Amino acid sequence: MRTLSLAIAALLVAGCVHASSSPGSQLMPRDGTELVTRMHDRYAGRWYNTVTFTQTTTQQLPNGTERISTWHEALRAPGILRIDVGAPADGNVVIYTRDSSYRVRAGKLVRAEPDANPFMPFVVTMYHVPAAETLGELARWNFDLSRIRADTLDGRPTWVVGAADAADTTSPQFWVDAERLVATRIIVAPEAMAPVMDISLRGYQPLGGGWIATDVDIRMGGKSVQREQYADLRANVDLPPSMFDPHQWPAGGA
Repeated sequence: MRTLSLAIAALLVAGCVHASSSPGSQLMPRDGTELVTRMHDRYAGRWYNTVTFTQTTTQQLPNGTERISTWHEALRAPGILRIDVGAPADGNVVIYTRDSSYRVRAGKLVRAEPDANPFMPFVVTMYHVPAAETLGELARWNFDLSRIRADTLDGRPTWVVGAADAADTTSPQFWVDAERLVATRIIVAPEAMAPVMDISLRGYQPLGGGWIATDVDIRMGGKSVQREQYADLRANVDLPPSMFDPHQWPAGGA
């Protein structure tokens, strides 16, 4: 499984902003397009521009064993994510842009491909670019934006885009907290014929004018394959562009 983070997933990911009305008083959006527009409009100009954090990553390996490691991550608006897998000095890095990914091993670029991170639009991009741009990026994940329904998740009113009913747990879909207007669950296949990933984003905390999920669980086939728990959160720190350039090394740790 490719390295994923929200840190995206989401890393994924309220500051001083709170809902202006109770969830029960909010009208359901007509469709996913209207919901994405509302999400953008709620936080545009307020969401953090950068964030760094450490991540405790628990992976369930095919042989049945568990591997726990510490990753260091940095995110910059409108949508670029750096993941130092292990100690930054080791030079093992994954960089996601809005449409590509780059993998660096021991300080050398070893692979670049059009492999966008499905978390990125929900974690940061949609709060910094026009809604039309976000909708264009979401198109690659095949969400059916015409489908929307009401549900609950962890006792909170939620809107679900992409699935006609609760029995559908495999269609590409995203779940959005009706009050906070942040994604709380994403179901997507990262590429053709790939296993469906069911990602839960929990433990939301206020951060730098926005929200950040601090507990992300990636499941496949009903089993957790990777859990991410975030700490040492810092918003709106100065991050030089070179830090996100896969062709430069050393480029600084997260």
